[in-house]
Amino acid sequence: MSGGLAAAVGGALLAVLVVLRLPVAAALLIAGGLGFALVAGVEPLLHYLKGLGFGRFSNYDLISVPLFLLMGQLAAEGGLASRLFEAARAWIGHRPGGLALASVGACAGFGALCGSSLATAGTLGRVAMPALQQAGYAPALATGALAAGGTLGILIPPSIVLVVFALVSEQNIAKLFLAALVPGLLAAAGYLAVVALWLQRDPAAGPPTPAPSSAARWQASRRVWPVLVMLGIVLGGLYGGVFTPVEAAAVGVLMSLTFGVLLGELAWPSIERALLGCGATTAGIFLILLGADLFNAFLALTQLPDRLTEALATSGWPPLLILTAVLLGYLVLGCVMDSLSMVLLTVPLIFPMLMGLDFWGLPPEPKAIWLGILILTVVEIGLVTPPFGLNVFIIHSVARDVPLRAIFAGVLPFLVSDLLRIALLVLFPALSTFALEATRT
Repeated sequence: MSGGLAAAVGGALLAVLVVLRLPVAAALLIAGGLGFALVAGVEPLLHYLKGLGFGRFSNYDLISVPLFLLMGQLAAEGGLASRLFEAARAWIGHRPGGLALASVGACAGFGALCGSSLATAGTLGRVAMPALQQAGYAPALATGALAAGGTLGILIPPSIVLVVFALVSEQNIAKLFLAALVPGLLAAAGYLAVVALWLQRDPAAGPPTPAPSSAARWQASRRVWPVLVMLGIVLGGLYGGVFTPVEAAAVGVLMSLTFGVLLGELAWPSIERALLGCGATTAGIFLILLGADLFNAFLALTQLPDRLTEALATSGWPPLLILTAVLLGYLVLGCVMDSLSMVLLTVPLIFPMLMGLDFWGLPPEPKAIWLGILILTVVEIGLVTPPFGLNVFIIHSVARDVPLRAIFAGVLPFLVSDLLRIALLVLFPALSTFALEATRT
């Protein structure tokens, strides 16, 4: 069987397995294993499998994945998300739409502690949704702000998906974290603007609430000091070159645990839940990593990535047209696949192809960083797009009385903000590379 036909068969099998709702890791392992055996034979497959696990998990930087996950789990169990929301609520919650603005701001802050969009949406959904419903906010605005705000966990460093992208594409994790900061803040600012415009069009969607006293406001502000200290030390140390990503994650775990215990928020049952949650999520991520490695090894045997790169290089198509097609493909794929699986499955195929094209005359490293942020930005949109936007279903599990259709409708204005941000990042690569270049001067 020719390489092209084998790649088509393997891809079709993977698509069928995913549509049948088989776990993505299992689908990748089955399609990759059968395809590998079909092209190279069973004995080479067994030989490859012998070293697959060691080859993947011997990467030192991979330690940062469970550590950042555990930091987020301990922060959630330790009540840091509720402290963030209450502080934001105390200052702006009494204004029209203030609780929605506070929810987005708390999502941004907790995303910097958590690194996971799903955890950010779930934690802030449980914390903020009751307050939004009690204040009489329109269901679409309340749920849309939380579902979209949850996606900030991917963009605002530290980000688990960003770490995985760096490992797959062989890029520097710390530089990607640095480059993601401005786009992440742009995303948060865009969501805040959407809430403000929504309230201009429909003031009744976010009614004002009674203003707290000055004493209550300052008390809520004082309660958020552990979050500020953690962000200052972990992110400041990471961006300042004091910590490597693994060291920053380890320091974050230690601080989450210490603050939670000292503040009386973390008892052993909570710590146990955090450890078990971290272990389960890490196992799932690592299994997907193995499946993606096997499937991508199969694709390499078919020479599909090389042929695709060569075909596009000689097609005469403008690079921006190719990039636009790739980004649109990610938007479509995000409707049926989670962000981590998309990154692991597509980046080994797409990233080398894009790196072979000329964009704005960018040198290799800034181009790689820019493309990484672009891919990450488009991937996070898949968390809120129908029919399988995972953040939407997480918020629906918190707000059972709000129909899924209303949540997806509430997300649409935030998607417009996302698309505008993607256009800005495409046209102005300096938004992604500015911080990187600033560290060199």
